[in-house]
Amino acid sequence: MRIVALTIATLLAGCGALPSQVDRPPSAARSAADTPLVRIAANSTPDVAQTGFRLMPMGSYSLDARIQLARRAQDSLDLQYYLIRNDRSGRLLMRNLRDAALRGVRVRLLVDDLYTAGNDAMFLGLSSYPNVEVRLFNPFCCARATLPGKYVASINDFTRLNHRMHNKLFVADGAVAVMGGRNIGDEYFTRSETSNFVDMDVLAVGAAVPMLARIFDRYWNSAQAYPVGAIVPGSSNAEELQGDFDRLVDEGEQMTAVDLAPVDILGYGPVSEDLDAGRLGLVWGKAVVFADHPGKVMAVSVEQARAMSVQMDVMDRVMLSKSDVVISSPYFVPGSKGVREFGELRNRGVKVDILTNSFAATDEPLVHVGYSRYRSELLGAGVDLYELSPTRIRLNGRLSLPGQSLGRLHAKAAVIDAATVYIGSMNLDPRSDSTNTELGLIAECPELAREIIRVLEVSRNKSSYRVRFAPDHRGLEWLATEESGDIVFSAEPEVGLWMRLKNLLMGPFVPEQLL
Repeated sequence: MRIVALTIATLLAGCGALPSQVDRPPSAARSAADTPLVRIAANSTPDVAQTGFRLMPMGSYSLDARIQLARRAQDSLDLQYYLIRNDRSGRLLMRNLRDAALRGVRVRLLVDDLYTAGNDAMFLGLSSYPNVEVRLFNPFCCARATLPGKYVASINDFTRLNHRMHNKLFVADGAVAVMGGRNIGDEYFTRSETSNFVDMDVLAVGAAVPMLARIFDRYWNSAQAYPVGAIVPGSSNAEELQGDFDRLVDEGEQMTAVDLAPVDILGYGPVSEDLDAGRLGLVWGKAVVFADHPGKVMAVSVEQARAMSVQMDVMDRVMLSKSDVVISSPYFVPGSKGVREFGELRNRGVKVDILTNSFAATDEPLVHVGYSRYRSELLGAGVDLYELSPTRIRLNGRLSLPGQSLGRLHAKAAVIDAATVYIGSMNLDPRSDSTNTELGLIAECPELAREIIRVLEVSRNKSSYRVRFAPDHRGLEWLATEESGDIVFSAEPEVGLWMRLKNLLMGPFVPEQLL
């Protein structure tokens, strides 16, 4: 047994190393050329110091915006994502990136390597086209067919690999950007028949776009970004790789057009209509953007990682609030420090509303356990807590979830004093604080603040449970407000006994820092 164990350890150590010498040619975002997108952005901008925003709360509109930008770009496309699925939404985007490259557009695609398992051929195939570069961020070395296999083969490097790039960013022609909470996959664009995320992101033009482009460059040129060909074994025959890629993206359901309602819940039409007209309908304000340093994934301590965390920037702004704070965080584990800070706000008379997932809605049940440890303390401090119901959000119908699919919260946003807005990739949980890298934007824009609150109210008031103390002040109750009257639950609604028992048994053994 000792010989077997030693042999396995030796094999794992031998295959668990990344290549030490890799050619990473540096490149930078291009200065805005004279393209239609550049001209539209300029024609839409009243003041070069301001940033224009279009909130995109509906998944179909958000996907269509990315596809329209990819199809209209003439100079460059820079994309950075935590996750790109090999499904009809992912393949639709990949097909349009290929088509853009064939038109002469420079395409740079940076993907975190956690969820690429089994999809190496898709990324390697795209990279085989002229004008395209694909890089994997913080990659695994080998055994790439499955996620468990990737971890087992790199078990001696777990600390590094537990840190991931959670950023989401799309920049077209250096002039128009899309950023926020959405990854690329059917469930982020309300195209899944089983479960879909309630999410939001923004299309932006103006002063913030060059800032976002510089953040992309910092990650693209970092030591943690490897060319896909240096990590993925495969054919060096470009014609063969392109043929496989073409068959993947040109045949199948992704050829179906994105189904769009005439207007979204904010009254905006499809972005293509504005692009055709040569001017974007936007709301305007001053904005700053920020992101963790890519080296955060190499941090050797929680303190070192936390020093690079964008969560500190957001909570600093929240703590300056004078009247009210509205927060949407699908994975919410405030910790004792967060409870104290929200309590301080309430002591100053600041109203605090927090929307997160219910136990039934979350796709990370153990994270919900971490949140539930602080639920009573938050209520005791005077925080108003709302938990999204997967059934009620589906029945609401305002966000157009298909069929019988479950709805889950994924929007990461905050509105401070009805004027200052945060939107980005960051959750208020330990992973965003000290494990993953994040990207965010803070805007002084009352119009955008009103739109975000309006969207969150769809989920908070009509599709969630309000959590409160039971009359004895010991237990909790979940209140659903219906037209016929209030419905009160004394246990977490829509959750079976087995799920409750499983989390009760597993929860105490999961360190909070891993949630």
